[in-house]
Amino acid sequence: MSAYEFGLIVITSFFTLINPLALMPVFMSMTADMSHRQRHFTALKATLISLAMLLVFAFGGQFIFQFFSISIDSLRIVGGVIFFYVGFDMLQARFSRIKSSDETQNQFSNDIAITPLAIPMICGPGSITNGIVLMEDATSFGYKMILIGGLTGIMLLTYIILLSSSKLVKLMGDMGIKVMMRLMGLIVMVIAVEFFFAGLKPILIDILAASGK
Repeated sequence: MSAYEFGLIVITSFFTLINPLALMPVFMSMTADMSHRQRHFTALKATLISLAMLLVFAFGGQFIFQFFSISIDSLRIVGGVIFFYVGFDMLQARFSRIKSSDETQNQFSNDIAITPLAIPMICGPGSITNGIVLMEDATSFGYKMILIGGLTGIMLLTYIILLSSSKLVKLMGDMGIKVMMRLMGLIVMVIAVEFFFAGLKPILIDILAASGK
């Protein structure tokens, strides 16, 4: 595989798995009551945390999973549970907070930047697995630099796309945001169920196979 082909795989696979365009309405709903500065900070923090986590898993993912005796399927199950909780809150429009003190808003901004935006929406089971697999394929220092550069570029693009949601917030208004939030909450809950059973199915198959021996 040439360096060009590897770089293309890195960019397309991470963009598809992270899907920043699909994240935009969720981000828009969660940050509707924030100021531009807080929205900017939330997007920046979420993408930086995601980049750091993906690089950690890319370089040490196999060791981490082996050390704690966990599998990527377990991560999918946990991600599904978190997704479902987030989707249920969105369905109830609980992310539409009344503006209070700057300290409260900053704390809320910090909370959602880490979970659910960074983990598991941006840095989810799919992107983590992809990072581990691509690092296995990066057999030289140059290929590793391509992987790091491609992942950094995707995170930068994700940050820019999330920030562009500010214009949509102004256009849609409060009622539009609430409708969008409930709609995205339903979709996130459906995704959560898919995540959960995608992780549970292989585990159940292994258990049944082991019990049948």
